[in-house]
Amino acid sequence: MVLRVPVDLTVAGRTDAGVHATGQVAHCDVPRAVWEEQGQRLVRRLRGVLPADIAVVGVDEVPAEFDARFSALGRHYVYRLTDDPAGPPPLRRADTVGWPRTLDDGAMVQAAGLLLGEHDFAAFCRRREGATTIRTLLALAVAREGRLITVSASADAFCHSMVRSLVGALTAVGEGRRPPEWPAALLSRTERSSEVPVAPAGGLTLVRVDYPVDEELAARALVTRARRA
Repeated sequence: MVLRVPVDLTVAGRTDAGVHATGQVAHCDVPRAVWEEQGQRLVRRLRGVLPADIAVVGVDEVPAEFDARFSALGRHYVYRLTDDPAGPPPLRRADTVGWPRTLDDGAMVQAAGLLLGEHDFAAFCRRREGATTIRTLLALAVAREGRLITVSASADAFCHSMVRSLVGALTAVGEGRRPPEWPAALLSRTERSSEVPVAPAGGLTLVRVDYPVDEELAARALVTRARRA
């Protein structure tokens, strides 16, 4: 145990198995004496005990009011897929999904725009007992560069499997199996839709979490907790 004291870790977002996170944020409470002794060398010590596919890139002291989960203003994800017949580049095979059919990115852009705003995304979420499925989707952008397509999603928060389900719905449109208006029409549902495919986990990455200035951390946590209740 690196800190030699038990700690409870709180993360900004719980990702599905197989989803990546280059922008994950976590917090834990440690005694002042432990922080003063270990803080400057904590990143190096963690590198020595963590598996090769996990890295802590920085640690810092934050105000007592900070909560990695409830203080967050927004979360940003990127999904990478390619419709190149050759599949993803070998060096990107871990975070880019090879799609077996050519996708109409223009139709996907049209469908994505109709999903923005505050809605009940129940049709795109795996429901959890006591959790709301109402979310504010701040951005859902589809971009193509050659045979690579990226879907960038930003929201105040996402419910379970929401981003992968949104991508799955967009690819159904991109393949021509559904019209661009179809994903938005599902927003009237009050439970998960079996018609919505869930895109593979490996293409999704949590890239950033936004937080307010220090003076607003406590107020933000109170607002978020009230919404989740």
